[in-house]
Amino acid sequence: MNWTERRERLRAIVEGQRCIFPASVYDGISARIAADVGFEAMMFAGSVGSFSVIAAPDLCVLTLTEFVQQAYRINRAGSLPLCVDADHGYGNALSVKRTVEELENAGISALTIEDTLLPVPFGGDDAQLISIEEGVGKMRAALAGRQDPRLVICGRTSAIAITGVEDTIARLKAYEAAGVDMLFVAGLKNREQLDALASAVKKPLFLGSVPEDMMDLDYLSARNVRVCLQGHHQFWAGVQGVYNTLKALREGTKPSKLPNVASADLQKKLLRQADYAQWSKDFLNN
Repeated sequence: MNWTERRERLRAIVEGQRCIFPASVYDGISARIAADVGFEAMMFAGSVGSFSVIAAPDLCVLTLTEFVQQAYRINRAGSLPLCVDADHGYGNALSVKRTVEELENAGISALTIEDTLLPVPFGGDDAQLISIEEGVGKMRAALAGRQDPRLVICGRTSAIAITGVEDTIARLKAYEAAGVDMLFVAGLKNREQLDALASAVKKPLFLGSVPEDMMDLDYLSARNVRVCLQGHHQFWAGVQGVYNTLKALREGTKPSKLPNVASADLQKKLLRQADYAQWSKDFLNN
């Protein structure tokens, strides 16, 4: 697989002058669609991994092995650079190091490690952070686990919605000093917050979903944002389509009358049927 070329493409984006919106993907077919319609990169989120692999809420019950295996399936079928959300690294700093090693072997081009206290502790809630010192240890472990220097390591924090702008800047500066390639910020609410963060750090920014009035590529690019997520609506749109189709069939709709079914041509294109036909001719004399 051409992991090196994909990582070089993502590096060019990170080190360039323009922000992109990556496609949220969750399996091989969605990865192929993302490339066919013109996206530059893909994102496989931890939440979407939990939804698609084990049909569970985003509560850190998905295992590293399950997440890595799905990331590899996406990469094998797709052709775009894949960014992934590696959550808290599935444990302490030692687990972070292994997480990076496993995901790098699965062919990803970028990953995020966050400083949220996960999984939610007994008697706690879902809005706690680890200390900056522990977060720095995780970032250093992530960098130590990387073998290919082209792989992008992103230090992530959700502090903006928990402890505010000042603490967010302190965390971003600490992770920047630790040597990460990008800084991921989740939970931004307005341009004033982004302006403050962008002026405080030098590394390129990777943003979680932001309010729609902030999804202006010129504005984001000028604030050193290079990747910005648009949410994960694709997954839930697919869920709604399956639900509607199964419900209609159960209620008596004839298969030929079902709406919004992929055409035969689109099916063949996404399955790369022409390639398999040629390989069958070349290798099976068919």
